Amino acid sequence: MQRTILHIDLDAFFCSVELLRNPALEGKPFIVGGKPGSRGVVASASYSARTFGIHSAMPTSQAVRLCPELVIVPSSHGNYGEYSDNVMSLLRDSAPIVEQISIDEAFLDVSDAPESGESLARELQIDIGSRFGLPTSWGVATSKLVAKIGSEIGKPKGLVVIPPGGEANFLAPLPVDMLWGIGPKSRDRFHKSGIKTIGDLAALSSVELSARFGERGLELAGMARGVDRRKVHEGHTRRSISSERTFPRNVSDETELLRMMRSISEDLGARLRKKGLAGITIRLKLRWPNFETMTRQIRLDQPTDQDAEIYTAAVKLFKKSWKKGQKVRLLGVGVANLGLRIRQLDLFDRSWEKDERLLDAIDKIRARFGGQALTRARNLEAKVRRQEEDP
Repeated sequence: MQRTILHIDLDAFFCSVELLRNPALEGKPFIVGGKPGSRGVVASASYSARTFGIHSAMPTSQAVRLCPELVIVPSSHGNYGEYSDNVMSLLRDSAPIVEQISIDEAFLDVSDAPESGESLARELQIDIGSRFGLPTSWGVATSKLVAKIGSEIGKPKGLVVIPPGGEANFLAPLPVDMLWGIGPKSRDRFHKSGIKTIGDLAALSSVELSARFGERGLELAGMARGVDRRKVHEGHTRRSISSERTFPRNVSDETELLRMMRSISEDLGARLRKKGLAGITIRLKLRWPNFETMTRQIRLDQPTDQDAEIYTAAVKLFKKSWKKGQKVRLLGVGVANLGLRIRQLDLFDRSWEKDERLLDAIDKIRARFGGQALTRARNLEAKVRRQEEDP
């Protein structure tokens, strides 16, 4: 299966948070860091400051020499941690597997998502900006390596998509030190050997690479062609799961919206059952054409992993939130407060057992023959109608 990996980088994260706390810093060259007289260093530099050659890890005294009018803001790590937690929580609600690698970076594996990686990245970029006021850059690729380089190339506020098969061409013109593991010393060594770009490295034969750089040379050659089989590893206990769809054009038809809601609910139910989890809180997310986003949630009597129960709760929230004829850009459903699947028994109502057997059979068929192996008759009818209306 073709992988789809996203990499998110919160642009100049510490500075972005300080800008939210003090908008008067807008447009000014400033850093977050220590004082120049106390061996302070730059933790984060605003993009205005970077035009003077200032960068992170630089001594603050040197930064002030480069830009005498530089504003120095002391760090407030508690605020950075809070913003980071909020963003990472949103990411975990939006993707099946999220690997946080630092306070301001994460990988997302969305290979199983029905939407394209570009669409998911774009919506999350908008969501993080509107909810938290933070700019982000994104890379979308088939591997962690290429996705991360993509987000680096796109800074600030960028979204770079590297299509499958295009990894080597994308990497070829880039400086060789953009590959992970190549620092200043390794870069200088490569430059002395005439290797200045990633393409130069990729062009060398295996024999030549082994002779020059040993086993490390072969590993870097694979990276230069975009080869990176490392998986995205979830390093956090999942507390919620969600799925959302962005419509190609705004939708105001209630039947179509409910049909999509049912499809999402079925997807969530299948994912929960596969992991042996159930959740007691159902969430609904609606985004209007002006990008304003509304979220609602409801708590059930007991945890569920059942498609119908998720859908019924989502519809209840939808009816309270949506006005007839109102256009919708994005629709999402989530299940939160997850735990092991345990259902309280009711001696007089065992209907859920029949539902569980049916869903178990459906899950097995879809696992074997694909997600579209079974679909509701009403969905097929709707598809035929759409084809007749838009041949």
